[in-house]
Amino acid sequence: MPDDQGTRTPKHWLVKTEPDVYSIDDLKRDRVTGWDGVRNYQARNFMRDDMKRGDLVLIYHSNAKPPGVAGVGEVAKESYPDPTAFDRSDSHYDPKSDPENPRWMQVDIRFKRKLKRLIPLDELRDVPALAKMPLLQRGQRLSVQPVTKAQFERILTMSDNK
Repeated sequence: MPDDQGTRTPKHWLVKTEPDVYSIDDLKRDRVTGWDGVRNYQARNFMRDDMKRGDLVLIYHSNAKPPGVAGVGEVAKESYPDPTAFDRSDSHYDPKSDPENPRWMQVDIRFKRKLKRLIPLDELRDVPALAKMPLLQRGQRLSVQPVTKAQFERILTMSDNK
């Protein structure tokens, strides 16, 4: 939302990745990556419509032991067509997606920092201030989801304080 000077207040996000596929260490090495392969319409819509350059992103390792928040990135480039949707050899190929009318989008995410320690999901669940995070809601499986500034900052504090 723009402020009185017409500038937008950055939003905060959480994106999930499987660390054996692409981890916070991979992002640190690459510095910037296209966040491709998202095949859920609501998650796609967040990337396409809401994620803007400069927004801050928690990088969450899912399908890991333990799962948890591993680092911070920022949106480096706003939404553009996900090229994996058009690549027949890619596991994310979608024959119904057309370059003239792309179905799937991605954003570029830039590495900001690795947390001092992974914040495990079980620890996140124990913090009352995080109870309303989409990540912690029953049945919530979105790979891209909004978080509040307060939730974002609370998680960073958890990393810094233990």
